Amino acid sequence: MYPINDKQYLKICAEIAKLQSISLSSAKKKVEIQIAKKGSKSVEEKRQVAQDLLDICQKDEANKKSSSKILDGLLKTLDDEDNFLTED
Repeated sequence: MYPINDKQYLKICAEIAKLQSISLSSAKKKVEIQIAKKGSKSVEEKRQVAQDLLDICQKDEANKKSSSKILDGLLKTLDDEDNFLTED
C-alpha cells in the first residue's frame, strides 16, 4: 500500500498512537489494515476509516480499556508476593 501523506490523516494516526501508547508507524499500520479490509480507495474514505478507529480508541480510553491501562493492571503484584520468584 502506498503511504498516505495527508496531514489530517497523519494527525489522526498520531492521536491513535498517543492513546494506545504505540509508535506512529504502528498506528498507521493498524489503520492501513482496516483500510485494506474495507477496501477504501479515496483519501476521504481512508481518513474516515482512521477517524472511526480513533473514535474506538477514545471510547476504550474513556472506559478504562486502553492497552496501557490493562498492562499496568496486569503488572501489579499482590501484597504478600512482592519478592516471589519462580525458578525455570
